Amino acid sequence: MLFGSARSGQMIMVALVLMVGSFYAGSIFGNNSPIYISQPSSSNSSSSSPSQSGPSNFANKIELTYRRTSVSIPESGVNVCPLKFNEYIPCHNVTYVQQLLPSLNLSRREELERHCPPLEQRLFCLVPPPKDYKIPIRWPTSRDYVWRSNVNHTHLAEVKGGQNWVHEQGQLWWFPGGGTHFKHGAPEYIQRLGNMTTNETGDLLSAGVEQVLDVGCGVASFAAYLLPLGIKTMSFAPKDGHENQIQFALERGIRAMISAIATKQMPYPAASFDMVHCSRCRVDWHENDGVLMKEVNRLLRPNGYFVYSAPPAYRKDKDFPVIWDKLVNLTSAMCWKLISRKVQTAIWVKEDDEACLRKNAELELITICGVEDVSKASWKVPLRDCVDISENRQQKPSSLTDRLSSYPTSLREKGISEDEFTLDTNFWREQVNQYWELMNVNKTEVRNVMDTNAFIGGFAAAMNSYPLWVMNVVPATMNDTLSGIYQRGLTGAYHDWCEPFSTYPRTYDLLHADHLFTHYKIYGEGCLLEDIMLEMDRIIRPQGFIIIRDEESIVSRVRDLAPKFLWEVEAHELQDKYKKTETVLFCRKKFWAIL
Repeated sequence: MLFGSARSGQMIMVALVLMVGSFYAGSIFGNNSPIYISQPSSSNSSSSSPSQSGPSNFANKIELTYRRTSVSIPESGVNVCPLKFNEYIPCHNVTYVQQLLPSLNLSRREELERHCPPLEQRLFCLVPPPKDYKIPIRWPTSRDYVWRSNVNHTHLAEVKGGQNWVHEQGQLWWFPGGGTHFKHGAPEYIQRLGNMTTNETGDLLSAGVEQVLDVGCGVASFAAYLLPLGIKTMSFAPKDGHENQIQFALERGIRAMISAIATKQMPYPAASFDMVHCSRCRVDWHENDGVLMKEVNRLLRPNGYFVYSAPPAYRKDKDFPVIWDKLVNLTSAMCWKLISRKVQTAIWVKEDDEACLRKNAELELITICGVEDVSKASWKVPLRDCVDISENRQQKPSSLTDRLSSYPTSLREKGISEDEFTLDTNFWREQVNQYWELMNVNKTEVRNVMDTNAFIGGFAAAMNSYPLWVMNVVPATMNDTLSGIYQRGLTGAYHDWCEPFSTYPRTYDLLHADHLFTHYKIYGEGCLLEDIMLEMDRIIRPQGFIIIRDEESIVSRVRDLAPKFLWEVEAHELQDKYKKTETVLFCRKKFWAIL
């Protein structure tokens, strides 16, 4: 049995052996101690003196500092936020959201969405790690174990321990692989879904599922156990009463982000997922004329699946039968077909049936979206009470390797030719090999990666053979190429770097920025080079890498500023796509902590 005492005892012993060995070998967990900066004394509250365990020295002060209209970085370096701000997430700040409550639609759960404070209310100081923070446990061990001190919150273990989300084991958190609807383990549940989608003849991969959106993902064990099938999952959940669930997921090394499906479109392109999964996701799909279900319809590819594991799918008490009837009516109006309903789960398939949709529109059961509705990048776009006709019907190549190198037809309408695609793909293969040589680290030290200006996903495609995942970010103010990235079998999100990203501090091992700063230099306040560097520092882990390619003037400016952010920096000469030499910065965040 997966959760039997012998099994759990064996896993605990393995973890303890690894934990003890790490302090001596450092090969799995890392063995570097932080450099310390002392808290300011009461007699001198505006300064601090560094106390260090290594040879480095820095003069940054601990001082709560807000973003001013004119950005000025002290000679001593960027100030360090007080320790209590170690989990600061600017656009998911509970204190700020509480100020907005009177103006928010609480019945639609708008308070769970992104709400970025005005510049003068944003912190402009380096976010410190929590007390006793350790270099994260490395993948694949991190799937099952993370340091308790890195995410020192007990609420989930207390309320979800019986469902095997997470258990406390000494200095570690242990993730047995359970969830609210699959407390006996995700593998059994995933196989059951495979049986349901293939009429007992195969698994999810053979059902055509390669990219999944997991709604209300918890600690992302569903995504973790889809990985052996080669299925990529974008997991998301709000920052709500399920304390720090996304932080746990990212600490484990699983692709996830803070988000909520409420009043705005999800930051993903249309027709990008083969499956949308909701296991007790606490979303009222039947409310508001099914506008949230219509968002799922937008996100699903033709013949994609909606998996619904929740009480209305199986219970006959309370108002669950009424909710179920509403769901059946909504899905029928969108021409979905219920293909399986058993063991507390229902699965629909979004049939590729334009004639059905147009007929239902004539019957006024649905409204067909206009062309202008479906052409916008899904960034801060209100939900639409309409159903779109899918046009993204490119045949998927038979293997992921082929998908990565096959030209996505959606790029043609974005003005990107097949020759440009091939050039980009080959270029990043060469560059990634050089990156690894220049970083000179074990491949296990890099798990969570973000390409901050992903273009068409060439960097992520070149990284695909390594034991890591890449969040491909396409800036909302640039050419919308994210559909092409998804067509390559990759995943990502829209974002605007004039605002902080929806993630916890210290969640990425590597950030890649290819001409990101050049794009934003014309956008002014909130989008300055210093603003973006500060956000990079917030989300990169101690000892994490930030690789920057850009115009020479910007590279020079970053190189000058990097030490003030407590980054080490090396400059290397590499070739660009057109064989011209350019300077590439390899920055590395120092491991520092407040004493």
